[in-house]
Amino acid sequence: MCAKNAKDLPLKQSYLKLPELFYTKTTPTIVQNPQLIVQNNELVNQLAINTVDLGLFSGNKVPNDLTPIAQAYAGHQFGHFTMLGDGRAILLGELNDKNGLNYDIVLKGAGRTPYSRGGDGRGALGPMLREFLISEAMHALNIPTTRSLAVLTTGEIVIREEALPGAILVRAASSHLRIGTFQYARQYGKDADLVALADYAIERHFPELTEHYDRYFLFFEQVVKRQADLIAKWDLLGFVHGVMNTDNMMISGETIDYGPCAFIDQYNPKAVFSSIDVHGRYAYNQQKVVATWNLARLAESLLPILGKNQAKTIERAQTVLSNFSACYRQSWNEGIRSKLALQDEQAADSALIEELFNLMTANKADYHDTFRALTVADFSKQTWFQDQPFQAWYQKWIERIKQQGMRSAKQQEIMKKANPAIIPRNYYVETVLEKAVKEADFGPFNQFLNALAKPFAYSQVQQDYMKIPPENNTYQTYCGT
Repeated sequence: MCAKNAKDLPLKQSYLKLPELFYTKTTPTIVQNPQLIVQNNELVNQLAINTVDLGLFSGNKVPNDLTPIAQAYAGHQFGHFTMLGDGRAILLGELNDKNGLNYDIVLKGAGRTPYSRGGDGRGALGPMLREFLISEAMHALNIPTTRSLAVLTTGEIVIREEALPGAILVRAASSHLRIGTFQYARQYGKDADLVALADYAIERHFPELTEHYDRYFLFFEQVVKRQADLIAKWDLLGFVHGVMNTDNMMISGETIDYGPCAFIDQYNPKAVFSSIDVHGRYAYNQQKVVATWNLARLAESLLPILGKNQAKTIERAQTVLSNFSACYRQSWNEGIRSKLALQDEQAADSALIEELFNLMTANKADYHDTFRALTVADFSKQTWFQDQPFQAWYQKWIERIKQQGMRSAKQQEIMKKANPAIIPRNYYVETVLEKAVKEADFGPFNQFLNALAKPFAYSQVQQDYMKIPPENNTYQTYCGT
């Protein structure tokens, strides 16, 4: 089958089936001189696109039969409810990939929308490249995420704290339905609108539930499970999202919004990187707590269609919500046991795992290097490995591994699949972005991107990125708007 040019892409627009309450027709703003900076060849091939069409993906040339839209939603931002919507993102439509999976195709930074709230709707090159880099790294790390198809410069300048090159990110996602979309329906729509949205979400993400009489409760249950699994995966890799507002929590269980996110270097359960999270609401050790709170807001939004007996409905919803902890614990336990090659569960394992994390906390250990070191038995990069407390723990762990009758080669094979050689460390992310934005040198960005494509390879090209970066306890990230 021949690949299609972007202008011939069979873009569907199923979101237009929903009541107009949920979107506003929005035309992207024309840009002066779109230029392709980076494209995701793997995703281009998966979506059967021959090449990225600059006209379509800059928003300059929208086919007459296509109706771009900005989606409406609401959300709790740092605990405060507000009306929101796509302030700089425009949905072109959906594509099926070669496996029949459905992807939204969105232009981020394509100009003002009715929901821009005074913003210019534009994107700067640095944040767009950042999302491309980290979202694709997350995909390679097997964490559910939105994907990045391409980054284009616009030939224009955007003004933030300084004048910066303008850019557009072409994002792909299984949908952009959020907890905040359901909050919006509950707050500003009628029950019929809520039903339409829930049925659409079920058809899109949980089609096996479509004809079930109890589909809305089962839908809520599935979203809880997906969120629990997602947060566990974040925590296992030391990922701090940074802005877990309800409008950034996807029904699909995918990660979205890569502005204020960061990966832990020195292990600190209270780690906060977002410049606007002054009270630590979205700290590393609060992510599962906040996820539960966000899911409670989803339950409140669904309440009118969950059942006629409100008291029983609330009680049942609380039971489903309480299952988050068990789902999270199961996913996290499976993950941490793989990271330490603990295959047959024993009663003392929990204490062994807890002792390691206590040692990491006390020694301000580098999170990723600790597990890399255990995987390949290379303890050269952190001095605390030579201290007696770690040596004592290490001997207990080795004895525990021996009890399984596991050969060292098998142990390393298991651990290499769970402990990446490299992750998008903050230091390297900032270094390659600075080169790209300030010097228009995209070589370091592309090299880092290529190394991150196979994070579990432990390859020679990854050696430079395995270095522990300079200690930085003041690292901050920003929303990129």
